[in-house]
Amino acid sequence: MEWDAPAIILDTRPYGEGDAVATVMTEEHGVHRGLARGGSSRGKAGTWQAGNMVQVRWTARMSDQLGSFSGELIHAGAAYAMQEALPLSMLTAICAVAEGALPEREPMPLVFNGLLRLIPRLPLGESLLTELVQWECVVLSELGYGLDLSVCTVTGRTDGLAYVSPKTGRAVTEAGAGAWADKLLPLPDFLVGAGKPDLIGWRDGLRLTGHFLARDAFGHLHRPLPLARAMLYDRISAMAAQILKDDETKDAG
Repeated sequence: MEWDAPAIILDTRPYGEGDAVATVMTEEHGVHRGLARGGSSRGKAGTWQAGNMVQVRWTARMSDQLGSFSGELIHAGAAYAMQEALPLSMLTAICAVAEGALPEREPMPLVFNGLLRLIPRLPLGESLLTELVQWECVVLSELGYGLDLSVCTVTGRTDGLAYVSPKTGRAVTEAGAGAWADKLLPLPDFLVGAGKPDLIGWRDGLRLTGHFLARDAFGHLHRPLPLARAMLYDRISAMAAQILKDDETKDAG
């Protein structure tokens, strides 16, 4: 048994003396694990870093075995992201979500292609947060937990959508929310094609997708939301809080 394909490395863990168990994702084979010979050695550790794109060859005697990986680096996504804190935080978050939430060996081309577009551009920083949140919406949809942001579940209106029910994942307008607004999740405008995204919207978007990832994608696997994903939300939330504080200071002055 064998295959050869471009892959995104999602996780690598040392195994024995110099080897590593790597988790990769390909368009055709989905999330796949294998033993990378020498993967944690000085000569090859740089290749097998999460976020890198690698041409991977997997071989095994039987299809249900762990098998072995060999690979050649295509794009050092990890090295580029490591130059700044936010891109690195975004990279570790999306790799952790994909590695932990997606079923093994099930093709999910929409999720894979989303990573393929995101990773090389992560050094752009916060401007990629819109696509990151949208990618998480795709992950939820592909896992069967898609959000319905097209129409208000209370009024049936398609305009003025402002919230999402934390129970159903369906959108609600301001009028439809009424007295229950404080119990709903804010729906950022950029997820319904309106308004210019900003730190407040990105914070709300990460809170929204994070809620359903934690409850459904990871909750049904009896796993917590990955720490890297929680840390990304905390980082953006702190940045948004600073913006609000600065605005209040300007108004006071």
